[in-house]
Amino acid sequence: MFDVRPVFNVIGLLVSCLGLTMMFPMALDMSRGNGHAGVFLESALITCLTGSMMYLATRREAARGLTLQQTFLLTSGVWLALPIFGALPFALGATDSSFTDAFFEAMSGLTTTGATVISGLDYLPDGLLLWRSILQWLGGIGIIVVAMVFLPELRVGGMQIFKSEGFDTFGKILPRATEIAAQVAWLYVGLTGACAVIYIATGMRSFDAVLHAMTTIATGGFSTYDSSFVKFGASTEYAAVVFMCLAALPFVRYVQLINGAPGSLFHDSQVRVFFIVLLVTVGFLTLVLWQGYQFSGELGFRKALFNVVSITTGTGYASADYSTWGPVALVVFFYAGLVGGCAGSTSCSVKVFRYQLLVSAIHMQLRKIHSPSGVFNLRYQGRIVGTDVINSVISFFVIFFVSLGVSAMALALTGLDLLTAFSGAAAALANIGPGLGEVIGPSGNYSTLSDSAKWILAFTMLLGRLELLAVYTLFTLRFWRN
Repeated sequence: MFDVRPVFNVIGLLVSCLGLTMMFPMALDMSRGNGHAGVFLESALITCLTGSMMYLATRREAARGLTLQQTFLLTSGVWLALPIFGALPFALGATDSSFTDAFFEAMSGLTTTGATVISGLDYLPDGLLLWRSILQWLGGIGIIVVAMVFLPELRVGGMQIFKSEGFDTFGKILPRATEIAAQVAWLYVGLTGACAVIYIATGMRSFDAVLHAMTTIATGGFSTYDSSFVKFGASTEYAAVVFMCLAALPFVRYVQLINGAPGSLFHDSQVRVFFIVLLVTVGFLTLVLWQGYQFSGELGFRKALFNVVSITTGTGYASADYSTWGPVALVVFFYAGLVGGCAGSTSCSVKVFRYQLLVSAIHMQLRKIHSPSGVFNLRYQGRIVGTDVINSVISFFVIFFVSLGVSAMALALTGLDLLTAFSGAAAALANIGPGLGEVIGPSGNYSTLSDSAKWILAFTMLLGRLELLAVYTLFTLRFWRN
């Protein structure tokens, strides 16, 4: 019989930890004297008590370790359980949200999607603004751990090619996995702190700087203002571009960097391809803006740079309403959002390495057609790539675009127009945040959508964040029979 108790043990522990983090916004609201601290105290008690009971009730089974089935269930279960409890401050607090809206906001936060159903951010209690940023910050570091530890082990979407990346540095052995996780955590904290300091130096007030730093490094995109980055100046936009790019690079390369492999970051082919894609896309969109007279000179370059980097990395900030830039710009943003960053980063979407492997597989197949008797091996980073990796990557692409189509169709059935349905599905599946059009574009949000549309999008966010296959596996009979 399939034993779920070890899974609930880990989930209970993580739920309890989530409850403890509610003390930070509670303390902030107490210091502000806005009368909202009690909401976080109530939410924290519910969350900690529930998580503790789950943990204590299953503590004996925890020592047995996790099987492959249990690891699959844990990976999806954590990202389902945490938003339920993360939604409590929204449902009980100043937003007075329905459970649907509260769950949507929490799921968007923890999956670092950045889509929001809350209007009037400028007037929310500071504790709630901090809580939104905490959710994204925790989701960002959480997905790094999942991408480095769980997904390669689960052989999801070609991620198994990185199974040894955390332990091999061009022949040099790195510390144990726990030490690597600790180093990643310190790097994550360090980048967040550095980003906050730079934001303050560019003119942000300290509170905004810390919260935006958390959502920048998480590539989440939650802002403290309805207008997002429109409120800030040029130097702040350039600073955000730098840190969004840093967050979209593989964190394991940073670990290798501080462990004596200074060239590891730039030897990674996905890093080079990522910057080439950004360079080409930004250059093209800049020319479009200059030619269309929307913006000229440095302003046109900056608006193209900031918004392309934001969408490509899945951060979702906006410094302008790019839905008014014309059809060419909309096409650019749609496809830029399907690129994503590097594997093992806080970024999302398809990710660069999969496109690299897909192009290489197509090239190898063409060579086989021309030379049927030839023997060809597909290589990535100098290593031969097995057929299991190629099959996994191709399966990911098929499932990704089928899921995109099905999600868009389901959203259209709720009454949404085609642009809103399709861009909303893409924004949720690629964990980008804003869609296209007047309703969910950079100048709007998801608050006017029906509850059914919000639940579809929330599930789609979960699919995209966990690389689809890790979730879809749970819906097969064979998984539960084994």
